[in-house]
Amino acid sequence: MTAMQGYIAPRKRPGEVGVHSLDQFALTVPDLEVARRFYSSFGLGVREEGNALGMYIEGAPHRWGTIGEGPRKKLAHISFGLFEEDLAPFRKRLQDQGVVELDPPAGSQSNGVWFRDVDDNLIEVRVAEKSSPNEKSSVWISSAPGGARGAPGRSAAPSVKPRRFAHLLLFTPDVAKAIAFYSRVLGMRLSDRSGDIIAFMHGIHGSDHHMVAFAKSDAPGHHHFSWDVGSVMDIGLGAKQMLEAGFAKGWGLGRHVLGSNYFHYVQDPWGSYCEYSCDIDYVPVDCDWDAGDHLPEDSLYVWGPDMPPEFIENAEAKA
Repeated sequence: MTAMQGYIAPRKRPGEVGVHSLDQFALTVPDLEVARRFYSSFGLGVREEGNALGMYIEGAPHRWGTIGEGPRKKLAHISFGLFEEDLAPFRKRLQDQGVVELDPPAGSQSNGVWFRDVDDNLIEVRVAEKSSPNEKSSVWISSAPGGARGAPGRSAAPSVKPRRFAHLLLFTPDVAKAIAFYSRVLGMRLSDRSGDIIAFMHGIHGSDHHMVAFAKSDAPGHHHFSWDVGSVMDIGLGAKQMLEAGFAKGWGLGRHVLGSNYFHYVQDPWGSYCEYSCDIDYVPVDCDWDAGDHLPEDSLYVWGPDMPPEFIENAEAKA
């Protein structure tokens, strides 16, 4: 079969077992119509699927998230992708580590294994095609030549639609324990950390600087979903379209230190966030990333507006 032009096939780190992708998440919220409006305004494809909503990137078949209705906003489970040949060794690893395998939730279609992490988050690891990038994602930078107009009129500005799901950040009472669990069980590696305040972890088969991050809190919880876009212009336009949709609270525009991505966060109706992100660092499959332990002042952002105090609050801990 002729290879598609521009397609980069996934590669596997030889002799090592570990998840290759953050493949999907499941979320519950008190009102599906509120969720539909927020995520549609953000630029995602939101589809009715039975009694739930599916979250997609426009024009692509992969479902990145499922939103169901529940008494409060809560991350129901996280699904990671694994190469097929690694499923049996992964199951053995769970047994060797004393991690109890669970039955899938009622109604779930699953070819993988289910268990709980150190914070009681429900985790699925399943055989799936690699959905994390196989190379650093492209970033669009354009400057108009002299004599030409570089920006569109505000009324003609295009709507922003993310290209893919990038990562999530979870609150945890113990960052070190979360690092240890996701390293020894899921086979992920530490990218960078700041003591026991925050940590970022990547997949060993080639991924962004982080697929999952952990931030210190008194209780577990979900802080944000991050979505990749193609430019700083897209981040600004995304912030504009959310403001016009009535979602004004957030933080940005800025640039992070750890991961290096440009960002703008929009607060969702439940006190957590969605991030427009571009130009994040990438860890190739054959790269042994030099993980650092950074001072707090060198671990959050290089530039941007002052961080609002509520940005680091765990809304689920107060629910």
